[in-house]
Amino acid sequence: MKKLVRDKIPNLIVSEEKRVPRYHISKGMEFYIYLKEKIKEEAQEFIESDNVEELADLTEVIYAILKYKKVTKGDFEKVRKYKLEGKGGFKKGIILDV
Repeated sequence: MKKLVRDKIPNLIVSEEKRVPRYHISKGMEFYIYLKEKIKEEAQEFIESDNVEELADLTEVIYAILKYKKVTKGDFEKVRKYKLEGKGGFKKGIILDV
């Protein structure tokens, strides 16, 4: 099974598990495809665990996607604020009964 992991994971496997993992460095579209898979994985892990550490992982993946797409955190924040001003946030907990 192939999956995107954090940069230090191969070295941690060597030092902790005393084995050398097989891996390669993804680039281009392969990297982007695995980032999109990773964001689903991290979101699901948060849903299942309700652990704030999973939100940190999710944020790290979001930052990697932004970097891949050449979007600065500042530009991303502008988009977030634009949507917040136009449509609001999620503070009130409104559930639309469709």
